Amino acid sequence: MSKNYIFSSESVGEGHPDKVCDTISDAVLDACLAQDKFSRVACECYAKSNIVIVGGEITIPKIGFKNPSEVIDFVQIARDTIREIGYVNDDDVFHADRVFVNVIITGQSPDIAQGVDARKAKGKKTAKQGAGDQGLMFGYACNETPELMPAPIMFAHRLGRELTRIRKTGRVPWLRPDAKSQVSVVYRDDKPVAISNVVISTQHSADVEHREIEKFCIENVIKKVLPKRLLNSRTEYLINPTGRFVVGGPQGDTGLTGRKIICDSYGGMGRHGGGAFSGKDPTKVDRSAAYMGRWVAKNIVAAKLAAKCEIQFAYAIGYPDPVSVSVDTFGTATVPESKIIRAVNRVFSFLPSDIIDQLNLRRPIYLKTTNYGHFGKNDPDLTWEKTDKVKALQNALK
Repeated sequence: MSKNYIFSSESVGEGHPDKVCDTISDAVLDACLAQDKFSRVACECYAKSNIVIVGGEITIPKIGFKNPSEVIDFVQIARDTIREIGYVNDDDVFHADRVFVNVIITGQSPDIAQGVDARKAKGKKTAKQGAGDQGLMFGYACNETPELMPAPIMFAHRLGRELTRIRKTGRVPWLRPDAKSQVSVVYRDDKPVAISNVVISTQHSADVEHREIEKFCIENVIKKVLPKRLLNSRTEYLINPTGRFVVGGPQGDTGLTGRKIICDSYGGMGRHGGGAFSGKDPTKVDRSAAYMGRWVAKNIVAAKLAAKCEIQFAYAIGYPDPVSVSVDTFGTATVPESKIIRAVNRVFSFLPSDIIDQLNLRRPIYLKTTNYGHFGKNDPDLTWEKTDKVKALQNALK
């Protein structure tokens, strides 16, 4: 990519159909971990019109071979989640109290379980805890924002978060839960210098005029949360560009867990291995190793070893050691990349069991991750956002 370019990223609101499903899946995960921190959870959700399907594989060791539904009320979790999101209006087809919730849950496959369990098994090469699946994961960080995240995705998240905050105060009664935002940032010499375009599409009640929505979004959302120095007379604002967005949420579109992986990560600025996050317990490296990658990359940038950093590693199912680890600093490193890789391997362990321990992942914290990105949040529970290994990395270079 040239040093002068425009880069766009999008975010979606809590009421977007896919995010509804992500949130239900993570609510189920948290409920299982609250019952037993060693729960194995792979929960998917589907939503359309007035129907929700909660499915997947769940094993809660504390209750043995019992049906998880005996201790987890999946139907109530779905309803409570939908209610918290805000689908409670009388004209909602998708309504917290009126949706039909179907639950299709089985236990974890014993073949997968033996690969993850820290014990010997026939055909398994090691007794250590292995990865829950094969796959590749990426972590990314850069110095464009205080959060050490790319500017376009952070700006898009800010818009969505503010829309939701205002809607939940009740001060703007025509706002509805479904929403999307998108920000295009102008880069000169690889630095963000302006915002060329802002798109907001927000669901609304039928009795509000488009010009009111447009004025509100520009004056009370965009100009409030985006940096004033990046907005100028050439910035284009596209607000509900179809002209009308009354039918939204799962009534207007189908929702499915795991379809917003770019919104969940780096907005396309950093690469993605393809595995979704929501609804998966930390033995699934799709999630835990992606968090690990963010932790490593963020500490590298925070240590000023590079202005931007992407780390990639990969696993084989049932095998504990990563099959590869690589670091790319895109020519911004302040020391040779070979030294950074050696320091990373000295400071961090990439064994799946060690990732869980280092980041303290066996806790019901995952609803905090679901909306507005899994990365870039200032919350002490989200341990992968800590920059607590800066000195260790610097010392490992000596």
